[in-house]
Amino acid sequence: MRMDLEESGATAIAAAVQSGKVTAESVAQTALARIAAADEALNCFTTVTADRAMSEALAVDRAVARGERVGPLAGVPFAVKNLFDVRGIPTLAGSKTRVGAPAAERDAAAVRAICEAGGVLVGSLNMDEFAYGFTTENSHFGATHNPHELSRVAGGSSGGSAAAVASGLVPLTLGSDTNGSIRVPAAFCGIFGLKPTYGRVSRAGAFLFAGSLDHVGPFARSVEDLALAFDVLNGPDPDDPVSSDRPAEFCSSQLKRGADDLRIATAGDYFARQCEPEALEAVAAVSLALRAEAVVTIPEAARARAAAYVITASEGGNHHLAALRKDAADFDPLTRSRFLAGALVPAAWVSFAQRFRAWYRERMRELFERVDVILAPATPCSAIRIGQKTLVLDGKEMPSRPNIGIFTQPISFVGLPVVVVPVHRPGKMPMGVQVIGAPYREADILRVAWQLQAQGVVTSPIAEAFTPAGSRP
Repeated sequence: MRMDLEESGATAIAAAVQSGKVTAESVAQTALARIAAADEALNCFTTVTADRAMSEALAVDRAVARGERVGPLAGVPFAVKNLFDVRGIPTLAGSKTRVGAPAAERDAAAVRAICEAGGVLVGSLNMDEFAYGFTTENSHFGATHNPHELSRVAGGSSGGSAAAVASGLVPLTLGSDTNGSIRVPAAFCGIFGLKPTYGRVSRAGAFLFAGSLDHVGPFARSVEDLALAFDVLNGPDPDDPVSSDRPAEFCSSQLKRGADDLRIATAGDYFARQCEPEALEAVAAVSLALRAEAVVTIPEAARARAAAYVITASEGGNHHLAALRKDAADFDPLTRSRFLAGALVPAAWVSFAQRFRAWYRERMRELFERVDVILAPATPCSAIRIGQKTLVLDGKEMPSRPNIGIFTQPISFVGLPVVVVPVHRPGKMPMGVQVIGAPYREADILRVAWQLQAQGVVTSPIAEAFTPAGSRP
């Protein structure tokens, strides 16, 4: 029996493998065949780890045959953004400068956690160079295409991770989020994405962009799969210096409680301007389904975004300064310019931004004393076209790449957990809505996402062109 990846997500695959109804080997073969057939059109993968995948799948099957207990992700094919260390291959982080780097000696902590839960690693995925971008138009490895319309971007910087899930190549991927790099591609590709609380999931073995802002999290096509992955990933890790000491939490068992007991509000003011009507329509549909009538103002969100830019640019620029001095010509020109500018940011600016950050974190804490969950647009528009330089927001023409993250940056600035839920519209590109929670309240936002999914308000179907009835495999 072969597992139909278009019909089954991670939860269903694992259950079938655990029960012996299907083998992990056949699931891995199906995934690898699908990648071989479809990825040329998408450009999601930079490395396919076929031999490793088959070895891991066979190990799962042997354990099942012996009657041993296998993990909650037994036999589930997954892939990771290529900034995660994968044993035996160089960690590219989307850059030509890393092509000759020594192969990683061990897997990143998050990769290891999925594999220890029975996951089968099938490869590494395309991204913006050093995670500095919102579109995955990588000048070294090519652009990743949006599965819903190949002329459009997949979002970034975790574009390969989102597109691989949206096209059904794999049911689960890992990405990272500094200023929106999980949330933007999840929204553009019409899938679920989780940015956990800062420090909740280990970043050990991940190539960092801006250490005080970087998060690690999963993508999936269902809330159940997203929660299952988070259950496996979260928990303390002494190898990550910013790892939270909170014990691991298991959210999967809490989903069906729903969200009726939660105080849910919609973000107004800054989050209701500078966007296309479709962004607000998506939020309105979610708000209506949840009966979220309250509207709250997130104070100084525009300033939070500006401060996030200062800190991101400074941390990223200084982190890469030595490489810029040595191999500047090998960087993507846009990335190089932004890193060089970041390295020149005055220390006084960074200090002021950090002081404002502490103030802003306290204002958000106060806001979450009055509400449990806040809804906001994930992006100001649907996926832009590959190569598109500008977009018009609130009557103003703006550079497209930096302004895609207008609604995500003020949230990651203080490390809040967010689930992006996908709103699909007939004949149109999907939109995403941020479901934002207080620190360490991933269970709350996943419960909200599950209730919306149960009501049919948010869904994540395989992109039509990549379903069996579509024009591509």
